[in-house]
Amino acid sequence: MNDAVRAAERLLRAACGERVRTSFPMALLTTFRIGGPAALYLEVESEADLRAAGEAVRRTGVPMVVIGKGSNVLVSDRGFAGLVLRLGRGYRFAARDADRLTAGGAMPLPALSGVALAHSLSGLEFGVAIPASLGGAIRMNAGAHGRELADVIESVDVFELLGDALRRVPARAVGFRYRNTDLAWDAVIVGAVLRLRGDRPEDIRARMDEAREWRRRTQPLAEPNCGSVFKNPEGDHAARLIEAAGGKGLTVGGAAVSRKHANFIVTSSAARAADVVDLIRTVQDLVARRFGVHLEPEVHLVGDFDLVPR
Repeated sequence: MNDAVRAAERLLRAACGERVRTSFPMALLTTFRIGGPAALYLEVESEADLRAAGEAVRRTGVPMVVIGKGSNVLVSDRGFAGLVLRLGRGYRFAARDADRLTAGGAMPLPALSGVALAHSLSGLEFGVAIPASLGGAIRMNAGAHGRELADVIESVDVFELLGDALRRVPARAVGFRYRNTDLAWDAVIVGAVLRLRGDRPEDIRARMDEAREWRRRTQPLAEPNCGSVFKNPEGDHAARLIEAAGGKGLTVGGAAVSRKHANFIVTSSAARAADVVDLIRTVQDLVARRFGVHLEPEVHLVGDFDLVPR
């Protein structure tokens, strides 16, 4: 534990007590189920917790990362030598006002889709197939079935750790683009307002059932994975390119390109994060040699890696 981490721990414990964890196993928080420990970990339950975390980051310069459901994250085998924040139950809520839903950043997107159905609101059916928190889904502008979060977000509430301020950002200022936004690294997404539209519950449910069935049929749900590994190149699909280049079923150590969906990497109990990164690089090189296309990773790397994908 370095000096910045020790100083941050002292500041956080003064405000949050024993809820501050050290050497916390990050494998428990990611869908890959691999990776080393976080030096510091705090489950945030209130704005007071965010203010304490912000003070620790500002005063010590400790590295910080926010994770949601861990479905788009790969943590280094050596872990993360900094502070990991995750929104807790205090940020898992949803409320309806006419054709709008206000929800907390920790609200699971599939559950929020169910809330929309309960209120006969359409537009979020695609979310039932995305295993992410609302905050994580907004930050990466997650999408499926030709829809994405940018289509339904009216505003986003963020707590700026460096500025010690809670701010509401209109959707037009979020900078939504394909699998990304312009939100600053220290902006913790604590909630959002979604603008939906009324529809018949039976029609909404049918679209949700279709999305669930599509996911069950096409994705390796029974094996640990992070979701789509690569962004789709413009006008094409990463899975098609990988399969056509002969990458389906390719393995490195305990990691393998799924035989069910070529844009998924699945891991065994023996897998290391280094195996996944090496396999990402191998697939990138394979597709580049065959098609001259660079596949950009969608998965976010947390911690230090000896080999980072181009």
